[in-house]
Amino acid sequence: MKEKGILFVLSGPSGVGKGTVRKALFEQDTELKYSISMTTRPIREGEQEGVDYFYRTREQFENMIDENKMLEYAEYVGNYYGTPKAYVEEMLDKGHDVFLEIEVQGAMQVKQNFPHGVFIFLIPPSLEELKNRIIDRGTESEHLISSRLDEAKNEIEMMEAYDYVVVNDDVDHAVRKVQSIVQSEHCKRERIAKQYKQLLEVDER
Repeated sequence: MKEKGILFVLSGPSGVGKGTVRKALFEQDTELKYSISMTTRPIREGEQEGVDYFYRTREQFENMIDENKMLEYAEYVGNYYGTPKAYVEEMLDKGHDVFLEIEVQGAMQVKQNFPHGVFIFLIPPSLEELKNRIIDRGTESEHLISSRLDEAKNEIEMMEAYDYVVVNDDVDHAVRKVQSIVQSEHCKRERIAKQYKQLLEVDER
């Protein structure tokens, strides 16, 4: 009997390196299914539609909200971000682990809809390092950098809502910690016990 997949949610402040850690993780772990987020923010140089994000207009995104087709969504610094619902549900039912890389507001919505998901908070070594990473992008104005740092301080205070915290001081170290979390969750007694109880019920029949 195939175990139902686990929903893993990687979240943290903007600029902390969520995308970098996620990409490095998926280069090593081909079993995870990545659920690509949708956004209304402009596509950046080097990004690809359907690879980094699904890029939609504000009107298109709001239509999907009205039709209840989003697992979660949030408005962050003037743009919507969210996760289409259908793909996540299908993969979990087929026994695949699904990995979401989303903003903090969206993660809190997922926690309400999927309380049995596993929530991982990625933090920078320091706020100064976070500021440097945002500046190094070269895509943000001075005003937007300040807004993101203020928001980051508020988001870091929300880490108590998460199951795990990983410091992204080194990408390889962060990836290994996330891999350990995935392995540990599959070894949890309650998950294995539930699976074997189902097997015993089938055997008794």
